[in-house]
Amino acid sequence: MTDREPGIPPPKRPERPERFAAKPLPRIPDVSGQSEGAASVEYSRYRTGLSHHRTEISEHRTDLSEYRTDLSGFRTDLSSERTEMSMNRTGMSIQRTRMSADRTLMSVIRTSLSMIAFGFTLYQVFQKLHEADVIVAGAAPRNFGLSLILLGIVILVGGIWRHVQFAREMRQHRELMIGQGLITGKRSYPVSVTLIVAIGLMLVGIAAILSIAFGFNMFG
Repeated sequence: MTDREPGIPPPKRPERPERFAAKPLPRIPDVSGQSEGAASVEYSRYRTGLSHHRTEISEHRTDLSEYRTDLSGFRTDLSSERTEMSMNRTGMSIQRTRMSADRTLMSVIRTSLSMIAFGFTLYQVFQKLHEADVIVAGAAPRNFGLSLILLGIVILVGGIWRHVQFAREMRQHRELMIGQGLITGKRSYPVSVTLIVAIGLMLVGIAAILSIAFGFNMFG
């Protein structure tokens, strides 16, 4: 839909002039046997009739010319609306692309969160078993848990880097399109909340690695 101001109706199609019904031409007077004065009067009336006939045709041509002008203006208005609608659709497609990038980062967050949570949980379970003397050595589960957390952070860092790179390219492309008049630029390009969450999860993963590596309970 277009961004027409409220209360302003859409352009109205101009009405076509009524079809012109051409009247028959005046008949050429027969001045046989008439005096010169009478013949001149007859021819003068004939010329007057022809003049009226030409005037009616000229007025109809003027009406058609005005109709063509109005129709041209109507087509121009429709073209402007179509252009504006196209600009809005292009702007919305940029927003949809941005949302698609957020969904992709959400998938990375889910994968990374699963690996970090599983690695930390695995370490905690075997660490508690080792402290309760149920198992003798807990180095292997500890190393495996650290590896999973580290892999989860690596995946997350890669997703964040690609998301930031893509967002920068999209912003530059959007500014270029605004400068070229291809989109209106009325809709903002907001900061991604998903990116903030991803950065927070990365910090949590780093805290988990430090907690395991240095043996202190960072999470209480």
